Amino acid sequence: MTPQLQQAIKLLQMSTLDLQLEIQRALESNMMLEQTEDDESPPADEPLVARIDKLETATSEGSQTEIPDELPVDWSWDDIYETALESGLCNNEPLEFETQRGSSPSLAKHLLWQLELTPFSQRDHAIAMTLIDAINEDGYLATPTEEIFQSLQSQLDELCLDEVTAVLHRIQHFDPPGVAAADLSDCLRLQLEQLPASVPFRSEALKLVTHHLKLLATQESSKLMRLLGLNETQLNAAVSLIRSLEPKPGAKIQQKEPEYVIPDVYVLKRNGQWHVELNPDIVPKLRVNPFYSALIKRSDTSKDNARMKDHLQEAKWFIKSLHSRNDTLLRVARSIVDKQTGFLEHGSIAMRPMVLRDIAEELELHESTISRVTNQKYMHTPNGVIELKSFFSSHVATEGGGECSSTAIRAIIKELIHNEDRTKPLSDNKIADFLNDKGIHVARRTIAKYREAMLIATSSQRKRTL
Repeated sequence: MTPQLQQAIKLLQMSTLDLQLEIQRALESNMMLEQTEDDESPPADEPLVARIDKLETATSEGSQTEIPDELPVDWSWDDIYETALESGLCNNEPLEFETQRGSSPSLAKHLLWQLELTPFSQRDHAIAMTLIDAINEDGYLATPTEEIFQSLQSQLDELCLDEVTAVLHRIQHFDPPGVAAADLSDCLRLQLEQLPASVPFRSEALKLVTHHLKLLATQESSKLMRLLGLNETQLNAAVSLIRSLEPKPGAKIQQKEPEYVIPDVYVLKRNGQWHVELNPDIVPKLRVNPFYSALIKRSDTSKDNARMKDHLQEAKWFIKSLHSRNDTLLRVARSIVDKQTGFLEHGSIAMRPMVLRDIAEELELHESTISRVTNQKYMHTPNGVIELKSFFSSHVATEGGGECSSTAIRAIIKELIHNEDRTKPLSDNKIADFLNDKGIHVARRTIAKYREAMLIATSSQRKRTL
């Protein structure tokens, strides 16, 4: 492959973020490339010298350094001079909201901050530091206390396990409640113990999480009522108290920053027709710098002139490859929309089965090209921002000789489970029978595979009797 073809393929498979970084790198390394807007193109008949004079004048007179002798009567300081941003940004740079948000503290920093405020001896402080290092993001003690004790024996003389356990108990009273627990039962117990004794059904909830957590997970209400000596109302009240606790206390402190997805194409409905448009904000408009390109002399063989010629050729190929990428992306997106209008109208339940070959044959492109275009590219639709490759799915035969996509089957399964009776949840066999009655032949193991892929628990785990 030629270097130009390699560059075109490289740009084609890049995500939006990678493409923006590549464009920025090209702008910084190639003198012939510049970013422009549609209304910034200079007149073609304007002499080069005049254009350069305008550029130099705008550069030298771009800032106001002298205070005017007279000011209008009705004036304010901001009317004459732009207020400088306290963050140190230039006045012409927009202030983004995301840059003003403080990063959320990590759980380790939150615990260390409390450690410094708590009176500890130097020996206990060293033990506490080791314990905090062993706490994971969810707030659990990832390393058993015995292993921490063994690792500290070589550092602290005459250390005993009771010392480590005593320091651990003090850390377990730090915020958030339930931190530094060994397991879920221990975490829930710590949170319940920190509640006032006057909280209704606190003692019953403590017995549940300490001795009968497995029975609670399997919803064996009759056995729990017999073991605890409670009636159904009392048991439900104790379970409600347990459900108000936090199973992952570290998640309350350490929150992950949201990841934003910028769509590459937009799908809009106008006059009853679906239209596909490229997102103009993801790819800046590039052009060859007219000032530098006009300085190239055809008969000049100097190194500087040869370098400018190379930069000019590279700039032209880069712009051409960028246009080819956008054109291919738009063609593929339009073809997908033409075939998946049912999804746009009715959602995932109306998704049609489609493979890469269907788009490749229609556009006379190779399947590998379609794969590159649809990978890490996103489409903004009325049903949310969807990755292009999500429109491709396998099919299942129907009784009428047609086909149903696996995406539509997943949507049907999700809807059935969402509307099921929680006391009598649908098993995989019942879901398969329901689909077979609708003419969609799906095996029970296929239902189980789709359900597990959607992170949906089994029917026994979804059952709710409490």
